[in-house]
Amino acid sequence: MAQLEIEATDVIKIILQFCKENSLLESFNAIQNECQVSLNTVDSIETFVSDINNGRWDLVLPQVAALKLPRAKLEDLYEQVVLELIELRETDTARAMLRQTQVFARMKADDAERYLRLEHLCNRAYFDARELYGSTPREKRRAQLAHALSSEVSTVPPSRLMALVGQALKWQQQQGVLPPGAAFDLFRGTAAGARDEVETFPTDLDRQIKFGSKSHAECAAFSPDGQLLVTGSVDGFVEVWDHLTGRLKMDLPYQAQEQFMLHDSAVLALAFSRDSELLATGDQDGRIKVWRVRTGQCLRRFDSAHTQGVTSLAFSRDGTHVLSASYDTLVRVHGIKSGKMLKEFRGHSSFVNGAVYAADGTQVVTAGADATVRVWDAKSCDCTFVFRPPQATPAAEAPVVGVALNPQNVDQILVATRGPALYQMTLQGQVVKSFQSGKKSGGDFLAFTPSPRGEWAYCLGEDGVLYCFSLGGGKLEHLMQVAEKDPVGLAHHPHRNLLATFAADGTLKTWKP
Repeated sequence: MAQLEIEATDVIKIILQFCKENSLLESFNAIQNECQVSLNTVDSIETFVSDINNGRWDLVLPQVAALKLPRAKLEDLYEQVVLELIELRETDTARAMLRQTQVFARMKADDAERYLRLEHLCNRAYFDARELYGSTPREKRRAQLAHALSSEVSTVPPSRLMALVGQALKWQQQQGVLPPGAAFDLFRGTAAGARDEVETFPTDLDRQIKFGSKSHAECAAFSPDGQLLVTGSVDGFVEVWDHLTGRLKMDLPYQAQEQFMLHDSAVLALAFSRDSELLATGDQDGRIKVWRVRTGQCLRRFDSAHTQGVTSLAFSRDGTHVLSASYDTLVRVHGIKSGKMLKEFRGHSSFVNGAVYAADGTQVVTAGADATVRVWDAKSCDCTFVFRPPQATPAAEAPVVGVALNPQNVDQILVATRGPALYQMTLQGQVVKSFQSGKKSGGDFLAFTPSPRGEWAYCLGEDGVLYCFSLGGGKLEHLMQVAEKDPVGLAHHPHRNLLATFAADGTLKTWKP
């Protein structure tokens, strides 16, 4: 496909037209003078020519004031106006033009004889029209002026900037990039993200994404700005979706060209930076990659981040470090700038299923398949607390499948074990509340996520059921079947009542109230 060339001067002209149409005259003049680009447009060339031919100078001169015309043509025009004023005995107005306009000031300096002739005519009590216009009659001089000036101007449709923006948005809608009726944040270049005022649990299917016959999502996350849904698949693909349409984001050039972010093995974990610009992905072989989402560029690779699969990823608050957990029992911190492992947390005796930074970034909290939760000093890597969530029986060693900060209390965490219970706990290991699914067998929790404001917690059971707990009320308020078989995980939108669930049957579903 041939590349379209757009002239910078054309862009400036469109901006100048916008300024002119919206009476931003100071901005108009500043841009025109600084860029040395002239708009030189009139609403209608026919009307402009007609006004000159009929001597409607009160209409012509304001239009000419906004144009950049050759000096000679401008002087001819102003001279004609003065001569006609003299003919009408409007000598005071003629003198004012001679003495107060830049055009005549330059003429006085560079062509004194021509200027003095006009001054002399202003002072004459009587004269003949032939003295004013010479051998060329007034109407013919006007016609010559109209022809000369019309070649310097052009006409364009009004509101070109808004028209082009409208055309671009319409094209995006036709391509499925922008849903019909969606509000658009023109400055940020995205559909305006609505926010739900009241948090509530989902009840209805919104969209369904179907992966290839031999593929399914192993992990998924919404971007913090709410614009993107990213999945990591068992075949190594990292794909960016528009959750409003359930389609791939084709306004990302690399995806439009089928050049996807990619790993050599299954992608098991991913995480966004707080500004939604960077994406960290981790695979089954222990590699971590950091991408710039908008371009698909891989900014950093950690080929030996872990010796086994990466189970969890999180960015530091400033976006300079990536925290990772792994099946190799280790938790590590990697520097994006240096490309090196900076810290290591050792202590778990089995897989580490999750790792998060505490709200202030001074601690790291990890969840292990060894049935423990550990709290670490992020700076020294010392383990400050180890505790076990309650077990179904004293002898049980149910793995901790995940840990999350409590959005309503930064000193508390939510912890789920491979069982029917979710716990709200302090960072010292005290149970504040417990939430039970009530299912004796076949419904052990695989994964969970709190809602953004922490009013709800959603647990995904191995039975494909979504258990919706009210954290304030302490009860199971709703449950629904979200997967027929082999559920894998779930993710919550950052400011909508929208939940994504995905399963090994190759489907990802989003759910809404």
